[in-house]
This record gives sequence, structure tokens and C-alpha cells, in this order.
Amino acid sequence: MFDEEVVPSTATSRTAYSLPIDPLYTAEPPITDDLISVTSTAQGNTVDQCLPLLKAQDNSIEYNIHGVPRLRRRKIINYLKLTLGQLPAPFVAADASRPWSLYWALNGMSLLGEDVSQYREGLCATAQHLQNDTGGFGGGFGQQSHLATTYAMILALAIVGGEEAYAIIDRRAMWKWLCALKHPGGGFQMSVGGEVDVRGAYCAAVIISLLNLPLDLSSDSPARAAGVTDLFAGLDSYVRRCQTYEGGISGKPDAEAHGAYAFCALGCLSILDAPHRIIPRILDVPRLISWLSARQYAPEGGFSGRTNKLVDGCYSHWVGACWPLIQASLGESASRQPEESPTLETHSFYDREGLIRYILSCGQDHSSRGGMRDKPGKRSDAYHTCYVLSGLSSAQHIVTTDTLRVEQVANVTWTVLPHPGDQIYDQEDLLNPTDPVYAIPQGAREDMMNFFLSKPGF
Repeated sequence: MFDEEVVPSTATSRTAYSLPIDPLYTAEPPITDDLISVTSTAQGNTVDQCLPLLKAQDNSIEYNIHGVPRLRRRKIINYLKLTLGQLPAPFVAADASRPWSLYWALNGMSLLGEDVSQYREGLCATAQHLQNDTGGFGGGFGQQSHLATTYAMILALAIVGGEEAYAIIDRRAMWKWLCALKHPGGGFQMSVGGEVDVRGAYCAAVIISLLNLPLDLSSDSPARAAGVTDLFAGLDSYVRRCQTYEGGISGKPDAEAHGAYAFCALGCLSILDAPHRIIPRILDVPRLISWLSARQYAPEGGFSGRTNKLVDGCYSHWVGACWPLIQASLGESASRQPEESPTLETHSFYDREGLIRYILSCGQDHSSRGGMRDKPGKRSDAYHTCYVLSGLSSAQHIVTTDTLRVEQVANVTWTVLPHPGDQIYDQEDLLNPTDPVYAIPQGAREDMMNFFLSKPGF
């Protein structure tokens, strides 16, 4: 590698030639396709926009001794706080996504170490108005309940924490509603009469496990009439049918593989059973590894979401968070018994350094606006800020598992620790750990789950 001793740590700007940056992250791709197309042109433009940042050539940015920009923590927190306030008129188009906006902002701030308990009262008031008597949460006031917005609201309530937040949730109505969404084919509808896809499988598994809901279907569930008796019955088989010929996971059988659906599939399976038992049994893991590996590009270092698509910061989570679950499925996450100390496996199946460089160099909005973004040339937004930070947290930490069955669905204890050894980011840029399955701060997941594990009935 490179000798770092000649580079001072107090520099506010450095050219790439005086910083220890591996050429993998600063050189043009060695092989390019001579065929000019819309796709290849867009790819070339993206590389051209990323390289000056990866080479540490922007004199307005403060870099550390590794040529990596520092995380603008306070700027990002302030940006997310603005997204929780009064929004401009064009945001009326996102009225059906209110729970998502809350989750994105609260999760991002929590990962950055901000105390979000101050938002508990306001969140509870909003959640009460979005919850329907028939169960679940709508995206806006007076709107039909939807699994995606219900998932987001449950996670937001978990993040602010406290019995006041937990008590908002009508668990009996939630259970009845989920029973109505259960599809005879094993999956879940996203809403009553809505589409069935792998998002529903993951969102339902998260909600059921966090709230400790009974698995037995209600007597009036349409799926029960078809012979299904359990909320989780056939769910693993449905996920299996979503794996494509490429090896990735599609939203539904026979569709295109997508990075976010891969995470949904792996997250769902990791709730149903221990990853080392269920994932190799349900999925063709070598083909999935091949597809996921192809999502990381050089020199950018970030992930794309689909074949032949550009890198996008949000896939730092959707694809990046697949890797701890894949490693756990192969016994690569230091599985151990509770009385044993963890033995950390520090190697990764993807290029951690490349991803961290992309996030801090290209995924940050370096303007006065703050926040995180898709790629250079794009504006920051709450969605990308949340998932880019989640991906950064995942890359900064290492996961170990205790394969210990607890109740019906929470059968693995995850331990998330800072990645050992020298890092290319400064210690003050380390984020809080994110739960590898639930995509919220690990402590928030544990608190909500423990609270409802003590309340098995209604």
C-alpha cells in the first residue's frame, strides 16, 4: 500500500498526489465498451463527476490524511431537522409518505447521535391520526392503511422509544389487518386488495416480530379459507420464488432483480429463522453473492441497484446491508454461544473502503445545504440521507451472531461492534450501530421488542 507518514492530518485541502489513495479509487476503468449508448454515456459522466472528489481535488472540502472528507455531522442533523418542520407547497405530492419522512429524519439523526426523544410527543400525535380503526397506518390523514407506511411508522415509534410511543399501536387491530393481508400463496398484500410482493414479506415480518403478534390467522382471514393457518406459513417459499435467473431478488416472481428487494428477502428470512439455517436452504446463495458483487463499481466504490444502472447512494444500505446477512448465512459472522466472547471475522465480501470513500466523498452534499445524496450533481433529500447514513454505519461496524432461539420469531441475537483496526475515516465520524435486519439503531429495536415480548396477549 502507501506510506502515510509524510501527510499532515491538519490539512484542509490536499491534492490526490500527496494523499495515500489507492489507484483503484482514482483511475479510469481499465476496460470500457466502445459502443456508445445512453447508458454508457451516463456511466462515463458519473465517473467524471466522482473522480475529482475521490482524488481529493476539491479545495473547498476538508480531507483527512487518507483523502476522505470528514462527515459534516451537524450540517446533516440540521438538514434533517428542517425536513420535520413545515415543508414547501410542492411536498403535497408526498402527502401519502408522511410516516416515511418521519422515519428517514429520525433514523438519520439517531445514527448521528442526536437525541430524538424530544420528537416523541409530536410523533405520537401524528401517529394517532394516521392509525386506522381497522389496523395499520395510512400514509396521510384519512388514507387507507398500507404495509409500507405502517412499517415506517412502527420504526419511527421504535426510534423515539418509550411506553407512550409503544402504547399508540393498536396491536389487536394490527393483527387482524395483517391476517386480512395474508395471501394464500404465502406472501402479503401491501394493502387490502393491493399487490403482493417481497416488500410485503419483509414489512410484515418486521411488524409481527417487533410487536410480538400471534401467528395464528384470525377466523375471518381470506387466507384461512384457502387452508392457511399461520401468518408466516409459506412466506419462505414465496421469497424463494422471487430469486431470478441472475441470482438477485425481484419484487415478485419472474420480474427484474433489484438491490432493495434482495435486502427485503434476506431481512425477512433472517426474522423467520437463523440466517445460517434458512438462507442457504431457501436461496441459491452463490448466485446471489455473484449478483450482489456485481453491484459495486470501480472507481466509484458505491453500489448500483440493478444490472446496467448507475451507482446511487441509497444502495449503500439496500445492497450494503445485504452483506452482513449473507456472511451470517455462511457462518462468517462469528456465530457463538452466549457465554463465549466474540471472535471477529474482519474480512468483508465487498470493498468496505470503496463504499466508505464513495459515501463521504460523493454521497455528501458538500454545499451549505447539508444532507446526503444519490451522487454528485444531485440534491440531498431525507430518503438518501437516511439510507446513505445507514449504509455508512453498516460499513463501519462488524456483526456477530448468537444463534439462540428466543420465542417464536426472534431467534438470533445480533451484536454490532465498531470495525477493529485502522480505518480511513476519523473516529469522530463513526456512527451509531444500526440493526442489520430492522434498519434502526440497535438499542431502539431491542427496547421495543423487549417491551412487547412481555405482552403476549392483547
